[in-house]
Amino acid sequence: MDVYIGLLGCGTVGSGVIELTRRRSAKIADLTGLRPVIKRVLVRDVHKARDVAVEHDLLTDRAEDILHDDEISIVVETIGGIEPAKTFILEAIRGRKHVVTANKDLIALCGQEILEVAEQNGVDVYYEAAVGGAIPVIRPLKECLTANNITDLKGIINGTTNYILSKMTETGASFEEALREAQELGYAEADPSSDVDGLDAARKLTILASIAFQTRVRLEDVRVTGIRGVTATDVAYAQELGAVIKLLAVGKDRDGILTLEVRPTLVPKHHPLASVSGSFNALFVTGDAAGDLLFFGRGAGSLPTASSVVGDVIDCLRNIKLGVSGRVGEVLMFRKRVDPAKAEPVSHYLRLQVEDQPGVFARIAAIFGDAAVSMETVVQKRARGGHAEIVVVTHKAAPVDVDRVVEALRALPSVRAVAAVMPVESNGDT
Repeated sequence: MDVYIGLLGCGTVGSGVIELTRRRSAKIADLTGLRPVIKRVLVRDVHKARDVAVEHDLLTDRAEDILHDDEISIVVETIGGIEPAKTFILEAIRGRKHVVTANKDLIALCGQEILEVAEQNGVDVYYEAAVGGAIPVIRPLKECLTANNITDLKGIINGTTNYILSKMTETGASFEEALREAQELGYAEADPSSDVDGLDAARKLTILASIAFQTRVRLEDVRVTGIRGVTATDVAYAQELGAVIKLLAVGKDRDGILTLEVRPTLVPKHHPLASVSGSFNALFVTGDAAGDLLFFGRGAGSLPTASSVVGDVIDCLRNIKLGVSGRVGEVLMFRKRVDPAKAEPVSHYLRLQVEDQPGVFARIAAIFGDAAVSMETVVQKRARGGHAEIVVVTHKAAPVDVDRVVEALRALPSVRAVAAVMPVESNGDT
């Protein structure tokens, strides 16, 4: 029996969905007893050349050709963004169609509304591809790990920034040079703000934390620092200190109090996350029963992302075959508080530009001492123009205490700039 699919969008991901569905249709039919058939594909321009061969009569520039077609049982959305994707998805749900989406922006910002409407209409919404590309993360958190209390999420969940930071580490390139190369290769958009400013990773962390910690997490709950301020100088110092710089997304649940942050971080070279390079993603999940688990793989790309999308389609087909929906519902059971002030102590890297004068370091050391933040490593180098550069790596300290240090340093006349402040990942810990 054929089950008809309507595909919204035929860009990078949509093209991969078409290719993989065709390639695996016979296997899927063997697995589920139902054969997926893409009946219509929504595009902006039906005459445009595409990365995948699509019969012209499948193409349409009218969303209603999919949303109002009673033969179509599953709508796959790969448009991205909030609108018109949200309107299309809600209309599909109200038309009793199952929905599969790769749209992390929409799920992070509007997921609760969409899932509630789906429950009211007796259909399913799947979004495995919204986080991690090919990496199965959503389903394990919702199904396989529910016997655990998940306490920690930590990982690299944005391929664009990881490519940029990897290139800076490998070649000594500046941020601007690495970004330009990423754009030329298609890893970064013409407007890279969502990636390099950390918003993409924050939206993904919002989704992951909501599921893992079984509570509603909002985007504004995540403290976000992007990578625009990371310089080749910082990358070189990190290497001198035996580390690399990665944009980490970190979520912690400590007795029902959450801390959520996306931030550039110095990661020791022997740490598993340090070797995650290029556009690859990796996520550590810590559960009280399972211990530490590492999910690793390609975080983006046509076929990798399509792998997760088509996997969700297969789940939809199984539900259709069984005549059920909601087999694996949402798991938002608790009300938990987000409190950045409860962030756990970690070591910090600070790079200072100071006047090259006697007594300056003593005044700086006094500021650290007054805040009870001790120094573990100090690197001092003479720079040109009458100033010196000092790098300090602290022992573990509460972030609020480090914030007090930074504020006091900026008020010190002999400190020209606090050029960088980044946490340092513990040795080998997740």
